[in-house]
Amino acid sequence: MLTAARELVSEVGYAKLTIEAIAARAGVGKQTIYRWWPSKGAVVFDSILALSEGERGIELPDTGDLEADLKTVLRATAAEFADAEFEAPIRALQTEIINDPDLAAIYREKMEAPMREAKKQRLRSAQRAGQLDADADLDLVLDFLYAPLTQRWLERSRPLDDAFADALVEATLRAFRPA
Repeated sequence: MLTAARELVSEVGYAKLTIEAIAARAGVGKQTIYRWWPSKGAVVFDSILALSEGERGIELPDTGDLEADLKTVLRATAAEFADAEFEAPIRALQTEIINDPDLAAIYREKMEAPMREAKKQRLRSAQRAGQLDADADLDLVLDFLYAPLTQRWLERSRPLDDAFADALVEATLRAFRPA
């Protein structure tokens, strides 16, 4: 069912996606889907979450070189945004969480909070190593890194490439370097 939802949202878009179409593609009855998920948005969310199942938790690289590690992560994030398998479902999810407070809460709990904590854990390691200002507000550091990337992706205004990811890392590290 999750694969069917992910495929269909990529093919027809979120607005035209229906529970009936997901059920037909998955070869199940509509009631089977409603037994597991309360809404179309919840099915799409779980279809995205399922892509990362089986991983042993979220952990960012920690080679001891914060700049290199962050560039690796931001480049991967930009590439994921550009990947057709991820882009349509992620755009659909972002649209739906704006309109569905319950789905937004589930998103924060199951996806955003664990990801943010993993990123902050890596930044704390950098603070201990003297690579990042010890007093830096880590939520603000993350916003500096990810908000421009997300904004460019949402607007589809300019390319999300390695050069942009690298520039975000370099600017952020300049802003939050140790005193």
